[in-house]
Amino acid sequence: MVDITLFGATGFTGGLTADYLAVHLPADASWAIAGRSRSKLEAIAERIKATGRSVPELVVANGEDAESMAQMAQNARVLITTVGPYLRYGEAAVKAAAEAGIAYVDLCGEPQFVDLMWLRYQAIATETGAKLVHACGFDSIPYDLGVLATVNTLPDDVPISVKGYIRAKASFSGGTFASAVNQFSQFRSAKAAAKQRRATEGRPTGRRVRGGGGFGRAAAPVEGFGVPLPTIDPQIVLRSARALEGYGPQFTYEHHAHFKTRHMMALAAPVVGTVAVASQIPVLKSLLLKVKPAGEGPSETERSNSWFKLTLLGEGGGQRVVTTVSGGDPGYTETAKMLAESAMCLAFDELPDVSGQTTTAVAMGTSLIDRLQRAGIAFDTQTI
Repeated sequence: MVDITLFGATGFTGGLTADYLAVHLPADASWAIAGRSRSKLEAIAERIKATGRSVPELVVANGEDAESMAQMAQNARVLITTVGPYLRYGEAAVKAAAEAGIAYVDLCGEPQFVDLMWLRYQAIATETGAKLVHACGFDSIPYDLGVLATVNTLPDDVPISVKGYIRAKASFSGGTFASAVNQFSQFRSAKAAAKQRRATEGRPTGRRVRGGGGFGRAAAPVEGFGVPLPTIDPQIVLRSARALEGYGPQFTYEHHAHFKTRHMMALAAPVVGTVAVASQIPVLKSLLLKVKPAGEGPSETERSNSWFKLTLLGEGGGQRVVTTVSGGDPGYTETAKMLAESAMCLAFDELPDVSGQTTTAVAMGTSLIDRLQRAGIAFDTQTI
C-alpha cells in the first residue's frame, strides 16, 4: 500500500501535481501515479527520475474498469484524482474511494457532481470511514480556508457575516473550459440534484447559515465593485459553516467577483452570458468545446505572470477583520500545490475524526492553512 496515489497524472494539471509531489513528499513516503496508459505513465516517471526526485510506482487504472479502480483505491491511503470533467469521468474514483474507506481529494468545481456524489456515496463513505473532500484547488480552498481564518479571529457566540471579493489574472486549460461549458449546459439537472440533496441532508438546528451578495460598490475598505459569483465556492463555505459551530449562531457569506471599475465589470458580463447561452445549444456547445481542446494548458511563462487575490471582510460582536489570501497562478501552479498539500495533509497530519463527504475546513482546517503558508500561499488577517 502506498501513502498517496495520483490518478490522472498524464493530464496537464495531473502532471503539475506529480512534479510537486515528487519534490515535496517526505523522504520516507510512498506514492504512485495512475492512468490508462502505461507508456505515458512511464514517460512521467522517467521525467521525474531524471531530476533525481522521488520516483513513483505505476498503476494502470481505467474509470471504465471497476476492478482496476477498486484495486487502485484499496492500495492507497489517499487517492487524488484530476480526471475531469468530473460529471463525465469522475464517479468511478469517488465510488472506489468510498467503498475502500480511504481519503479522497479532487479539483472539482462542478456543483452538480458534488451533490450527486453526496446522494450516491455519503452513506457508504460514512460507514467505511472514507473522507471525500471535493474542490481542493482554487475551487474552493482560498474561500473555504480564508473564511475559516477570518471566523477564527471573531467571537464564536455571535452572528458573523463575511463578504468575499476575488480578483485574478490567469489563463485556463481545455479541461477547465470543458468543465465550465458542461456546467452551463447542465443547469436544470444541477438544480434538481441540489434540491434532492437539500431535502435529504437537512440543516443544523438552532443555527442559521445563508448565502447572499448583490451588485454594486464593494464594502469598505475594498475599492471598486462586486458582482455575485455563482460558482461552487460559496456552497463549500456554507457547508463548512453548517458543520462547524464556531461560525456562530447566525452566519452569512457573500461571494463576489471584484472589479476595479464599472467599465471592467461591464466588459466581463457579456462574455460569460454568451458562453452560458451557447452551452444550452448542442451545435454551439460542440463548437465551444473545440475552441480549447482538453489537455492543453497555459505555458510556464503565462503561469508565472498569473496571480490571484481574495479579500474577505468579516464582522461579528462589534469586531471587524480583513483577511487576504493571495498567490500565483490560480488555475494550475497554485491549484496543483493546493491539491498535493491537501493529500499530504490527509496522509501525514493529525486531523479531526470525520468521515463522509466533507470540506477542507472541516477535514483539515488550520493544519492545511499552515501547510499552504509554508508552501508560499499567503493568509493574512488583520483587525480593522
